Amino acid sequence: MAFYRQVGEVPPKRHTQFRRPDGGLYSEELVGEEGFSSDSALLYHRGIPSAMVDARPWELPDQSLTTNSPLVPRHLKLHDLFPGEEHKAVDAVTGRRLVLGNGDVRLSYAVSALPSPYYRNAVGDECVFVERGTATVETVFGALDVGAGDYVLLPRATTHRWVPTGDEPLRTYVIEANSHIAPPKRFLSRYGQFLEHAPYCERDLRAPEEPLLAEGTDVELYVKHRGDGPGGLAGTVHVLPEHPFDVVGWDGCLYPYAFNVADYEPITGRVHQPPPVHQVFEGHNFVVCNFVPRKVDYHPLAVPVPYYHANVDSDEVMFYVDGDYEARKGSGIGKGSVSLHPGGHSHGPQPGAVERSLGVEFFDELAVMVDTFRPLALGEGGTVADDGRYAWSWSGRGPGR
Repeated sequence: MAFYRQVGEVPPKRHTQFRRPDGGLYSEELVGEEGFSSDSALLYHRGIPSAMVDARPWELPDQSLTTNSPLVPRHLKLHDLFPGEEHKAVDAVTGRRLVLGNGDVRLSYAVSALPSPYYRNAVGDECVFVERGTATVETVFGALDVGAGDYVLLPRATTHRWVPTGDEPLRTYVIEANSHIAPPKRFLSRYGQFLEHAPYCERDLRAPEEPLLAEGTDVELYVKHRGDGPGGLAGTVHVLPEHPFDVVGWDGCLYPYAFNVADYEPITGRVHQPPPVHQVFEGHNFVVCNFVPRKVDYHPLAVPVPYYHANVDSDEVMFYVDGDYEARKGSGIGKGSVSLHPGGHSHGPQPGAVERSLGVEFFDELAVMVDTFRPLALGEGGTVADDGRYAWSWSGRGPGR
């Protein structure tokens, strides 16, 4: 995100002496992407950011994947993953259940009530969509207050934790990359400013506004990193001699931020628009789109719901957040559902949806879509949440009938 910010105290010139009130030096830390060749931020710590006093393995939540075989579209009921009061013993990091994944991206879901441990993802950026509830995301850059409809973008290796607030359980849908996640390049100038045709802009982004300073010793930091576990991942707990939230100031173009889906301005047309007009972010080998309440196609003969389409190069994952999704009526899909339409299967409206949509002028729907350019496999959560019937919903009959 090439959009410069300064928070707290920084020296007039980078890489120069910056002293504490007692005369000692602050520790300057460069957090940068692509080996000093892309966006970065400079953070000024009271302590030494490299210091640790102990380390031990962390057994990650189940990261195993099962091939989608036989190849069928699937309906995954995410709200079934955390029944009853189970969320009261869950946090938004260690309680995540892997739904779908491949070598580029992992999609997880959690319903939580407990503060998470301090956490750092050293594998890739995270884009967390808040389905319901509120939280404070405490980070080394400062804090973000977030709620329903917020995307929270956390750059790789950002130390942070999730602290639920309020009485409602915190429901989070996690898009975890093996790369960076950013706005689509076609929305940006060559220098990184949002262009006039972009459906959102810098004014819509919320970033930390002041330092978040905390005290503590022997603080545990959970780190997800590359390793020889399932999915090529592993976990380690670092024990830090001082609290990681010791940054008195920072500046640069790399930092966590939040963006609410209600601030996304949908692009519409006289006839049905293809999914790329709904794009909001992109990563390596995947894109993120959102379908928001909007006026729909206004040609007198328009068909507002999507035409049948074959995902020749991608798998399509739709997370149904709110509203009434016209094209899926009659399939069993509702709020909290995820549909997986794999490459190699042509999909589109449920029977009767096309006729019902004719003349409709507005869709009241909210969904988050991830399209991947390598096949997705089922995680532990996806296997458990599969309804086992969706593949037959277009024909009305299943195997052996």
